[in-house]
Amino acid sequence: MAYGSQTEEEYMAPKKPYAELTDLEKLEKQWRKLSGLHGREEWSSAIVRAATAAEVAANFAIRREFEARSKLSVNFVNNLLRWANGLAGKLDRLLVPLSEGSPKKHKKMKQLKALADKVNSKRNAIAHQGEFCNESEAKEHIECAREFITTLVGFYDQEFRLKERKH
Repeated sequence: MAYGSQTEEEYMAPKKPYAELTDLEKLEKQWRKLSGLHGREEWSSAIVRAATAAEVAANFAIRREFEARSKLSVNFVNNLLRWANGLAGKLDRLLVPLSEGSPKKHKKMKQLKALADKVNSKRNAIAHQGEFCNESEAKEHIECAREFITTLVGFYDQEFRLKERKH
């Protein structure tokens, strides 16, 4: 018997704790949750998940940059990610500066930063000011998050695709 896209063994197996998932597994989990919220017309919550997914994508990119350029420990990089604090901090303090040696990538990171800023500002209005959003706002911001995520992750994994949840 199959359960959605899972086999019976996958369905019955205990779930791996969130903290043990890879960044891409976390990203996919956030996107599935976002798709479900959107399908239930929970627009504001879907935007918050989109911003969370974008931040997880930034974590993935930062880890890949440090893996390629240094022998810094995973623990040290994790501390840098916490220090950068949020999507804006990860872009301003880590990803944009890390891209400075590559003019093409640096230009693209600055473009991605504009998308991230749009998603993050709406997320902050929801989370910190109690703002509610409608369907068109949700679609607009989720699409910005999708473009940010697929472009950023695509620098490091050309096979990556966001999967939509079936409603």
